[in-house]
Amino acid sequence: MKNSLKLILTLSFIFSASSAFAKLPEYTTTIKNHRFEPASIEVPAGKKFKLIVKNLDKTLEEFESHDLRKEKIVSGGKQIKMIIKPLKPGTYKFEGEFHAKTAQGVLIAK
Repeated sequence: MKNSLKLILTLSFIFSASSAFAKLPEYTTTIKNHRFEPASIEVPAGKKFKLIVKNLDKTLEEFESHDLRKEKIVSGGKQIKMIIKPLKPGTYKFEGEFHAKTAQGVLIAK
């Protein structure tokens, strides 16, 4: 019985977490020719959201942001999704680490 209760609680947590993930507002940027498009994304300050990064290039890229404390590999032809915690108003830089000269972007929280 104790194990059944643990299983039910675990499944409830997973379901509610995935449900909350699905309801978050989404913002998308695409990597193409080693550049982010759009390179500037305006997001609401103080609100959690989902950031989707699509890599249309055939080569691997690493999404990196010291400002956001995020670092994630995006394989060629794939996409990643990240939850971004509520941000204070301001500008938050990100880049493609493997092509840092061209793959530059910012999130602007207003």
